[in-house]
Formats: sequence, structure tokens, C-alpha cells
Amino acid sequence: MENNNLISERVNNLSESATIQMTQKSRELKKQGLDIIALSIGEPDFNTPEIIKKAAYQAIEDNFTHYPPVAGYTLLREAIQKKFKRDNNIDYDLNQIIVSNGAKQSLANVLLSIINPGDEVVIPCPYWVSYPELVKIGQGTPVYINTTIENKYKVQPHQIEEAITDRTKAIILNSPSNPTGVVYTYEETKALVDVLKQHPHVIIISDEIYELINYEGSHISLAQFPEIKDRVVTINGVSKGFAMTGWRIGYIGAPLEIANACNKIQGQYTSGPGTISQMASKKAIETDPKEFDDLPKMVAAFKRRRDLVVQMLQDIPGVKAYSPDGAFYIFPDVSYYFGKTDGNVTINNSNDLCMYILNKAHVALVPGEAFGEPSGIRISFATSESVLEEAMLRLKKALSLLN
Repeated sequence: MENNNLISERVNNLSESATIQMTQKSRELKKQGLDIIALSIGEPDFNTPEIIKKAAYQAIEDNFTHYPPVAGYTLLREAIQKKFKRDNNIDYDLNQIIVSNGAKQSLANVLLSIINPGDEVVIPCPYWVSYPELVKIGQGTPVYINTTIENKYKVQPHQIEEAITDRTKAIILNSPSNPTGVVYTYEETKALVDVLKQHPHVIIISDEIYELINYEGSHISLAQFPEIKDRVVTINGVSKGFAMTGWRIGYIGAPLEIANACNKIQGQYTSGPGTISQMASKKAIETDPKEFDDLPKMVAAFKRRRDLVVQMLQDIPGVKAYSPDGAFYIFPDVSYYFGKTDGNVTINNSNDLCMYILNKAHVALVPGEAFGEPSGIRISFATSESVLEEAMLRLKKALSLLN
């Protein structure tokens, strides 16, 4: 059936997730028998810790199998409330906490709750691929701030000042960052807060999903600054820090009016998240990270992998690489190879380069265009050191063929 009016403009104007596209393509090539190394997906390669899985088994035994409250079980929200105080020095009332089907839905709830058509949302680049698309779903307008690798892709206070207008409804900040892995220090965060406090009409969305994967310092939450707390929405979840991507639990702490709006909208299109996942997440969240045996082992493994990848990337001519302080990504500048060719394929941009690397080296990466920074590519190091070493050797060999 052909009908130009069948699909809404909202969907037609939406871009597909490049990370999901590249991961799907690598899976298809694997099915054809090719030895593909996929460094495109943002998922820890560790399994969910046993004590969390046992909590899920117990939830089944205890018959947590009926419809939950839309905002999530009170037991889980109480654990989140204590976590915010324990780890972030933030006080939220229970009715300011909403649990959703992953941090992505948490973010979608917030944006759909606050945006009116034409509202601007400021997004520093590089950004997570879904930020601008979710803004577009809400009929808002993304406003981008370009950053540089020389500053490790950290947005500068004066850039935020210049980007904010009377039409600005919100700004999205992300530390530790996907796709760059950068972490803002206390001093850097305070400098941003000093600008944001001058603009009381702007809602500040702080994506902190990678909070626990931090190699160099302590995590700084924006809502811990009292001068802006009443405008900060904190987004977090269990996917990354507890290797629970498939459990699909995210949550927010937010000003009451926004939390109520998120509860209202979630009540209409998904209701509360899965009950067994909620009780497993309660076990994860109520455990102090300092007492969690699996977490430091996972972070230490990621740090070793980071060091390996950074060292090998810095050994490739023309690649600009830095050492990320958190998450499990690095976003090197590969623009040196734009305009080069192996005699058959000419590289015009990072999309071309990623396809060339996939076809020539059988390594799946994500092009920088998807993150709003076309000079780079995203490499996930959430896999074993031996696999990463092989991937970097393949990458170096493939790039050496471009002249």
C-alpha cells in the first residue's frame, strides 16, 4: 500500500539511531559468517551481579507480578531517595521521583512534559544521538553548541550564555558523557552553574546515567547546587553502573510540577515499569557503591581497556585521541583521513570512514555525524582487552591504506 499521508510528519522527520543501525548491520554481517568486532553498542559486557539477580528471583516468589503504581513502587522510590542523599547530597521528596522503562523514557517523559512547539532546547555537541530527536518529537527546536577536542569536548560557560535566548526552555547536560567520556570537575560544573543561575526560565536536564563509571574523580550532580536545584531534573538509572541494560529501569528526581507531569504522561502510554525489574533495581540502588564488590572490578576493567585503546589510537598517524575520564567511550578526531582514498573508496566524512572500516577491517564504529560532531567517531571499549587490541590493529592497518 502506497500512501504519502500514511506516516506522520513527526516520524518522517525523525532520524534512526545510528548506534542501533550500526549494531544491526554488524549483526547481519556476523550472520553471513564474517568476523565482525562490534565497538558500536553502548552496553557493558559484564553480567548483572548475582545479588541483583537473586532479588529478582525473590520478587517472583513474593508475587511482585501485578500492576505496579505508575511512578514505580514506593519501596524502589524510597531506595532512590536515599541514594540521591547518600551519593549526591540531594534531597527529593518521594513524589518528586518517577521510575520509568529506562533512562531514555525518563528523558522522553521530561521533554514531552515541558516542551511546546517552537521551544528551544540547548544541546552541547557531541551529544547522545537521541537528545535532538526526542526534542523534535516534542516539536521543539534543538540549538547546538559546538565544542572542540582541545577542550576535551567540554562546553564552556560563555558558550551557554551565548546560546540562551528568550525562547530557550531547557538545556541538556551529560557527565560522564556519551559519546566522549568526559567528566566535568566541580570547578567546571560550578562555572556552568554560575551562568545558568542567571537564566531562571531555563530548565536544566542533567543526564547522569554513567555516574558510577568514573575513573579519575568524584561525580558532581547539578542538583546539589542550591541556587539552581529548583530547576534541575536529574536523570539516572541502573543500566550502565550495574550492567542491567536489559532490565529497563531509569528514574528522575525533579521539581514537583515536572514530576507530576511525567507521572501523568507515563500513565497514558506505558504505565509503571516491569515489577521484577523494579525489585532487582531496588537491590542495586540501596547498596552503597563503596560496598558493592562487582562495581570496582568493572570500573577497573574499563580503565585498563581505556588505557589500551588510547595508547593504540595515539600510535595511529593522523588520529587525535585523548584519555576519557568516565563512561566507556572515546571520541577521537579522524578528520585527517577525509579526502583520502585506498584507490577504490574515497573518504568524504565519518560516515564514509566507518563504512570503509566496517567493510575493510570488519570493525563496527559509529560516525560522528550521529553525535553532532562530524570530525570524530565513537569507539566503545566495553569488551575484552584482547578483542580491543585486535580491533585497534585492524583499524590501524585499514587506515594505513588511505592516501
